[in-house]
Amino acid sequence: MFSLVLVACGNSEKNIEAVEVIKTDSNEIDITKQQFEGENMAFGILSEEAFSQSVKTNGMIDVPPYNKSSVATFIGGYITKTPLLIGDKVKKGQLLVTLENPEFIEIQQNYLEVAEQLSYLKSEFTRQKTLYDENITSQKNFLKAESTYKSNLAQYNGMRKKLQMMNISPKSVEQGNISSTINLYAPIAGYVTKVNVSNGSYVSPSDIVIEIVDTDHIHLELSVFEKDILKIKKGQKILFTIPEASDSIFKAEVHLVGTTIDEKTRRVKIHGHIDEDQTQFIVGMFTEADIIINNVRNMAVPKEAVVEVEDESFVLVLKNETETEYHLEKVKIKKGMETEDFVEILNEIDLKDKKILTKGTYMLLNDGGGGHSH
Repeated sequence: MFSLVLVACGNSEKNIEAVEVIKTDSNEIDITKQQFEGENMAFGILSEEAFSQSVKTNGMIDVPPYNKSSVATFIGGYITKTPLLIGDKVKKGQLLVTLENPEFIEIQQNYLEVAEQLSYLKSEFTRQKTLYDENITSQKNFLKAESTYKSNLAQYNGMRKKLQMMNISPKSVEQGNISSTINLYAPIAGYVTKVNVSNGSYVSPSDIVIEIVDTDHIHLELSVFEKDILKIKKGQKILFTIPEASDSIFKAEVHLVGTTIDEKTRRVKIHGHIDEDQTQFIVGMFTEADIIINNVRNMAVPKEAVVEVEDESFVLVLKNETETEYHLEKVKIKKGMETEDFVEILNEIDLKDKKILTKGTYMLLNDGGGGHSH
């Protein structure tokens, strides 16, 4: 049987060349040496290649808890200033938002009154103590002065701490400077990932105003099934991809292995450190990963030598040759592990010491690109 199998492309025009492929039966193919050379076909043999045994898993790009910060207020108020947008970079201590509330004024007034009373009560307590020590006043008067002073001191310290949590200077209030607004500042450096407010909106103490993420310590957060967890060890290499964003393969390393199993999913968390000088990832990206648990060397052929036909895999081996032709035989293979370039052959005994067509196989075995079997 003859068939057209080759389309050769020139620099200026396309030429169609008739190539003779003789298929003697369903498992054998005869091909001329002229065609073999014209198509840049090549023979090879089984070679020992490196393969990695791995555990497949998935997860996401994340950062440690201390590199995330949800900014909230300790007391409600109305937003009067929001200068930031999602994606903005902020420094630690930078102004995020300003809130206004009449209650802020009342808190400062109460603090100022308590501060003023404290000075008098302290003097009275000191005076009563001196009189009591000299047996001039009664113990009752001394204890009353002591109780009043210490109660006021506790109230003073509590309100002072509250002002500090509101980012208001107690010293400034004591000097008579009272403000109707408070500011919220960035607790960490990083990037703004959420802004949940706008000018004029009311924020209660339970509301998250802004979220900040520090991406300097970005990592992989993976989950591994219970059946595979004993294979995972600290220091093992991780190869991962971001399916939705890139075809590239990135590298990481197992840093921590979880010690508890999730009761619902029966999975264990794996923390991986990403190698430096790689793509700038975004927190929350979905990842697919292979954790390399072992490296072995097995017999293999190039991927180009293997053709899939009706869910079965084949290669072409040289049966014999004449002065003008190669007689090839189709041999079924059992595939094992795969890399980017090679396929492990499990039935290597069937291909031992045989010449294998490593380039051009697809054209001869694929029905769409060559002749048809008898």
